[in-house]
Amino acid sequence: MTIQVNDVDALKGYLEAAMGRAKHHPGNVDGVILALTGAIVWKKDADPIEPMSSEGDTKNVLWVKFNGIRYAFSYNHTARTVELRKDSTDGAVLYSFSNATPYADIISAFDTLRP
Repeated sequence: MTIQVNDVDALKGYLEAAMGRAKHHPGNVDGVILALTGAIVWKKDADPIEPMSSEGDTKNVLWVKFNGIRYAFSYNHTARTVELRKDSTDGAVLYSFSNATPYADIISAFDTLRP
């Protein structure tokens, strides 16, 4: 199940939860989560951002549309990265992000999703 994030306050609530979960993996994704959030807001379609939720709690999956195509951002516990997939949470990984990912690579990845 997903919830809809339609305003900055709702996004802030999701981001606070995501940053809290990132503390369990210090130094791996906390910084890149902030960079990805900015890139998502910059390039997303007008559709709402949709975090996955279960029993009222948000999970480590975020659905976003770019150019009418739905993409999933999810945390990979083994690789300790945030992965981006098209139309699926278990399909081919298009991009993998961590705190080691250069900002230029994030910008380039999002430019391919929505030029």
